[in-house]
Amino acid sequence: VFSLLIFSKIISDPFEVINHFRNILHERPYEFLHALRLIPIEKVVHTDLDQIKEAVTQLSSRIGENETFRVTVEKRFTVVHTRDIIEAATANTKRKVNLKTPDFILLIEVIGGFTGLSLTKPNDTISVLKEKML
Repeated sequence: VFSLLIFSKIISDPFEVINHFRNILHERPYEFLHALRLIPIEKVVHTDLDQIKEAVTQLSSRIGENETFRVTVEKRFTVVHTRDIIEAATANTKRKVNLKTPDFILLIEVIGGFTGLSLTKPNDTISVLKEKML
């Protein structure tokens, strides 16, 4: 058993691409035999707490005054602590946190020296197994 990550830089809106893949998944699920998740990434920065903080400040400006969010951190090949990432990410974000049913999910994917960030709605990522069950 092995794990593999595939990255793709696209010119289009990553959320439109995810919706396109969702349509393909429903029409031809056999084309997703080995994919488990599809995640839109809006910004990529170096794995540096100041750069993460700056990117999150830009993304979180889309969270409305009465909307909530949660931070999800996924890490691979890094020694940076999750707590440090969350503290840097939320330092300038003055919105309410809701861990169970947030309006937005601030997704932070750390892979070695690079960090991908996205501000998603709960249905903006694709879990292939869950989608196939629908």
